[in-house]
Amino acid sequence: MKLFKLLIVTMIILGWSFANGQRLEGNIWTLQECVDYAIENNLTIARDRLSVQNSEVTLQQNKAGIYPTLNAGAGTGFNWGRSIDPTTNDFITQRIGTTGFSANSSVILFNRFNLQNRVRQSKVDLEASKRDLEKTRNDILFGVISLYTSVIFNKELLENAKSQLNSIVQQVDRTQKQVNAGALPRSNLLNLLSQQATIELNIVNAENNLNFVLLQLKQLLQIPAIEPFDIEIPEIDVETTPIIEITAQEVYQLAVQSLPEVKSADLGVESTLLGMNISKAGFFPTLRLNAGLGTNYSDARTSLTLSDGTFNTIDLDNDGLNDTQSIGFVQGTNQTVLTEIRVPNFTIREFDFATQLDENLTQNIGLNLSIPIFNGLQARSNLQRSIITNKQAEITAEQVRNTLRQNIENAYNDVYAASKSYAQSLVQVEALEESFRITEQRYNLNAVSFVDYQVASDNLFQASSDLLRAKYDYIFKQKILDFYQGKTLSFN
Repeated sequence: MKLFKLLIVTMIILGWSFANGQRLEGNIWTLQECVDYAIENNLTIARDRLSVQNSEVTLQQNKAGIYPTLNAGAGTGFNWGRSIDPTTNDFITQRIGTTGFSANSSVILFNRFNLQNRVRQSKVDLEASKRDLEKTRNDILFGVISLYTSVIFNKELLENAKSQLNSIVQQVDRTQKQVNAGALPRSNLLNLLSQQATIELNIVNAENNLNFVLLQLKQLLQIPAIEPFDIEIPEIDVETTPIIEITAQEVYQLAVQSLPEVKSADLGVESTLLGMNISKAGFFPTLRLNAGLGTNYSDARTSLTLSDGTFNTIDLDNDGLNDTQSIGFVQGTNQTVLTEIRVPNFTIREFDFATQLDENLTQNIGLNLSIPIFNGLQARSNLQRSIITNKQAEITAEQVRNTLRQNIENAYNDVYAASKSYAQSLVQVEALEESFRITEQRYNLNAVSFVDYQVASDNLFQASSDLLRAKYDYIFKQKILDFYQGKTLSFN
């Protein structure tokens, strides 16, 4: 309930401060300025923003995982001694320089929707991280409002003490004149001066408490303590007779639909269900399509000798006859069979870098099927862990709802109790104000003792302080139900 009380103070004053977006003159801060400054500069919120960004990156990565991969490579180097020419696969013994290029692609055709479920889970986790960020903002808002309200409360306590001091100073002045005139004994003046000293001490304590909560607020806002800082006090109207036209169960149903912690818990359950589906994919085969191409260049061979398919005869002895050669013997006569010597025609072509890359190009494509048979119970253990995680998430979601329901039930009943306390405090203060007025008049006439006067003064001061506490406690509890219902909270 304390957390929601803090929220209420925030929301109460937010209704006032939304209409005052600009900082007032000097170093007076409105509640909205404090809230905006804290949310903008708080490190916890900055960390949660990075968590949201990290979830966005994970989502983009898992989305990209559905598409084929494509990787390219290149390499160059030199070999000495006996080695294989990569362009001819011949053994050679010389220094050769080689250059190669490759590209490979792979895509998963089937893995029981593992990748698709990872994308869905990433979307859910991203939404949950946004809800967590929203809750963190609310928590920071509560902290600012708590301290902002503490400042308001301590300022009013200080004003209450100053009012009491003003009253006693006036009484001291009147008594001093009566003592000087001999109408009252000096002991009356000394008693009043002692009472004045006590009130002045109360003022010092109230100022110390005010400075302390101001320092805490500045520290929450990460403002150096040396800088001047103060807040504006809003006017808060308090209704002593609350009217609630909705049941606690109806308030609960509205809160379940709006509070970020409930939505985050539900998203956590959804994420674990997708995690179970991801774990189940580990029991099924994975089918992958692979493809690639490559080419290379070697400086061991820089030219090519190519035949054009035609032949020429030769006459090496220049006798006018084409040279011949024996190709066998006639069976039976052993006569030599001769044929003309024919030499193929050829050309020499440059085997340059571009030509080698083109002619050495290779391509490949294939399917790869991976069937899980035994992997050290990894798949089964992953599934069991995901089932346990899902049950834990369900328990967490149920706990969040139970806590919310109990808080709403308490808030629903507390509104009436707080309104009665506030109304009774008003009656008490009014009665004590009249009692003190009468006691003060009688004391001035020397009809009652100083002890009676002091008791009446202390009772009024204590009742006024209790009224302030009852006032803000009632405001907290009255606005809690508005917060649960998702209403815009304001002083109007």
